[in-house]
This record gives sequence, C-alpha cells and structure tokens, in this order.
Amino acid sequence: MRILTCPAHLQHLEDALRSSLPDALPVYGAVLNINRGNPGDFEVAVDTWPNFGAVLARRRGEAPLNDSYRNRCSAFYRDVGAYRALLESPGCLRWDSAFHIFGGCGDNRGAREGRGRGDGSGGGAASGTGGAGRVRGTGVVWERGGAEPLLLPSPGLQDGVLTVSQDIALAKGVELEVTEYYTYLHPDPSTLPEPQLDPDVQLGTLSPAHVELLNSTWPYGGNVWSRRYLGELLRRFPHLCLQDPAGNLLGWMLTNGFAAGTHGYIVPTQRRRGLMRALTIMAARQAHGRGFPVYGHTATDNRAMQRLLEELGHRRLPGLCYFVLYNPALARAAPGAPSGRNA
Repeated sequence: MRILTCPAHLQHLEDALRSSLPDALPVYGAVLNINRGNPGDFEVAVDTWPNFGAVLARRRGEAPLNDSYRNRCSAFYRDVGAYRALLESPGCLRWDSAFHIFGGCGDNRGAREGRGRGDGSGGGAASGTGGAGRVRGTGVVWERGGAEPLLLPSPGLQDGVLTVSQDIALAKGVELEVTEYYTYLHPDPSTLPEPQLDPDVQLGTLSPAHVELLNSTWPYGGNVWSRRYLGELLRRFPHLCLQDPAGNLLGWMLTNGFAAGTHGYIVPTQRRRGLMRALTIMAARQAHGRGFPVYGHTATDNRAMQRLLEELGHRRLPGLCYFVLYNPALARAAPGAPSGRNA
C-alpha cells in the first residue's frame, strides 16, 4: 500500500479516473476535492504506482472508533485481486470498527443476471453512507432502499467489490448491512433550465445554528456523530438553502466529500412549490461551474425524486449502487442514537 502525496501523482490519478467514469465517480469526486485544496482532509492509497490496480480514498488521520460517518471510504479497482490485497493491507481499514463503503455506479446488470465476469477487468467503484439490508455470515438479505428484498443478489459491487467485502467479513467475523440505490448523473448540466422561484423565496446560507435541524431531518442522523458530520459538511463543502423573507428555512441541499449531492430536503409545509426542482438545478449548476460531476444517489422506491431528476435530464446509470455498512451494531451505538436507528 502506498499513500499518494505528490501533486503530480494526484493529478495523474485524477486524469486516469476521469477516463474510467462513471464507474469511478465516488473516488473521482474525492480526488477532485483533494486536488482543489482538500477541504475534506482526505488521502488516497493505491496498491502500487504508477500502474495501480486499486485506489482507496479515505479521511486522513484516525477517526473516532465506530464513527461510521467519518470512517467512510471510496474505492476504485481495475483488478479485483489488487483491490482485495489493498483492503487487507496492514493499516488500510479498521476491521474492528464501524465504517462504510458504497459503490456500483456503473453497469452491473450482467452480474445480477448471471453474466458478470467477476474478474475485476471491467473496473468498479465504492464509497459510503447508510445501509439497511443485512449480510450475516454467508446469508444475504438485499433491500432496495426500503422496498422488497431481491431474490437474486448480484455477486458483487461492480464485478467483485461486494464479493470481496463478503469474503473478508466472513473470514474476520464481521457483520455487514447492504442497501441498494440508483445513481443519477447529468451528462450536460449546461442544458439545465433556469430555476424558477416565487418572489417570497430567497437563496440563503446555512450556518452552524442549523445543524440540529439538519440532523433531526436526515434519515441517517439523530445522534452525536451524525451531527458532527453534518456540521463538517457545512463548513467544508458547497451547500444551498432557500429561505422566506423572515429567514426561516424552506429547504436545503448539501454536498459530501465524494462530490455527490446529499441530504436534499424541503420542509413539509413548503412542498409542491417546485422548491426541490429549483434547488436541484442550482446545485447542479454550482457543481458544474466548479468542474465537478453532477451526480447523486436516490432510494429505489423514491419515484418522486427519480421523476424530477429524469425531467431535468439526469440519467440513471445502469445497475445499482450498493451501500455497505461494516459492523452495524457498533455504528448503532453512536451517542444519542434512537433505539433501532442505523448510524
């Protein structure tokens, strides 16, 4: 395992990952941030250089034990064996702690239908937030963003990442939770329409005073670790919010360290006014103007958001994105977490 710190090497990596989009979206987003001031304080590890077979982007330094919000990684592999070796490298991951990996942003339909090669030659990606399906021992329960379980699980996160996760977890006695999402990517944000807002709606800025509200409305929030994580997103990455003339929040949208849109929310009394549509357009233009891809993940049963994205020209990538949480029982022990809520 080698940590890349040389600016020239990191730029070379960015260029290489760009040629592997959309499979490499999460790790590509992390490297873009690293090469533009590194606001998230990330680092990247590779199995070898310059002919790397696998890359892992993660927070620099040691995160608090079992804090699955800060203990999150994005990964891309060209060779599944190199990916497995990288994950098992000493010091790469804390297998006795809770952490996240998510991925599968490209076409994994062949794997689901039994045609996947599983040899890693097609490339793959991974990165992290919450999860609800369960993988215990050799048993697998798949959930589609809260919908019905799948009867035929894919053999891996984009040709092998989940298979590697399962194999290592089984060998180490680590429990997994898996949830599936769709990934949406806009191919040309310059074609987006002008956002339309009522005269009484203003573009505002979120502040630390809003973190409690963000934490209470986030499905994966409600504890001390999630509150700290959301506060870091506000300080480190772009975000947008809408307010009324009195300064009351109407809705918001955040960006995470992998350059994906996250925690988009409209307060219930303000829905059906086109506010989420306007936020989505403005956030996409903001990301595009900074030279970042415009992408995010949507629950498979969230048809309203899927219709909105598709109306605006976002394309749903083939296959599914898998969110994998390692040691979920430890993650649920987050201080202040309500009983039964995933951290």
